[in-house]
Amino acid sequence: MLSLVTGVAGFVGSTLAERLRALGHEVRGVDCFTDYYDRSIKDSNLAKLRGTAGFELVTEDLASTDVARLLDGVDHVFHQAAQAGVRASWGTTFESYTRNNVNATQRLLEGVKTSKVKRLVYASSSSVYGETLDLPMRETSRPRPFSPYGVTKLAAEHLVELYRQNFGVSAVSLRYFTVYGPRQRPDMGFHKFISRFRKGEKIPLYGDGKQTRDFTYVDDVVEANILALKDGAEGVYNIGGGSRVTVEEVLATLGRIAGREVEVDRLGDQPGDVLHTEADTTLAREKLGYAPKVTLEDGLRRQFAWQAL
Repeated sequence: MLSLVTGVAGFVGSTLAERLRALGHEVRGVDCFTDYYDRSIKDSNLAKLRGTAGFELVTEDLASTDVARLLDGVDHVFHQAAQAGVRASWGTTFESYTRNNVNATQRLLEGVKTSKVKRLVYASSSSVYGETLDLPMRETSRPRPFSPYGVTKLAAEHLVELYRQNFGVSAVSLRYFTVYGPRQRPDMGFHKFISRFRKGEKIPLYGDGKQTRDFTYVDDVVEANILALKDGAEGVYNIGGGSRVTVEEVLATLGRIAGREVEVDRLGDQPGDVLHTEADTTLAREKLGYAPKVTLEDGLRRQFAWQAL
């Protein structure tokens, strides 16, 4: 069985590829190694996969490569590739978001449409919901993205649904809620918190710290991707961790883990940042058998230990 993982050098992509290999899948990974963060970090993500039997790395750009060749012999596609970052999606950089999140997804779907691929799993985002007080967020809730990044993730998700409904492409979209854990990108909150804390620096805190997030450990997200291959799975599912807490509570937990108080540098609100997220995962639980297993404190301990390496 051959699985294609796009964005394979990334946080979730590399972790997913390792899990697929452990399950006996052959993996073809594709990544164009954008310069959003240091290439060496992405190379280290692939350290356990490079040069091993059953893993092939293709260094190409989904927005321009020969997709049909990429899909040759592929049974399942896990589309993790995207231009990430809510705060970076404003202004002149927006073109890279439309290219890498929308255009690349459309080209991939065109290829899947005429291929022998059995299932495409798309990594969507809770950012499609935007700013709302209608909590918990349900798949039937009205999407109202609050950032350019969220707009492109929703557009790509709509494309996946269009190809599923019009051309019979077997597809599942998973709306990830704030993923964390080992290999988390250096621009993401927990990585920044831990990095600054370990250096004895104040942690930058945007807003008043009362904003909440539904935090999801990376292994639970990977498990959701595997479950999305189940017969009968289709459509859109929320993937949350069941750990909705305030940012202040996160910092308090980090302090308990390290055994010392966390100092913060309070900053202003950031454009595109929503106040609250909370996933209703009823549908994923009932249809996929999804059940997050890692608590926030356990997950933070694992990430803290990883960043100490």
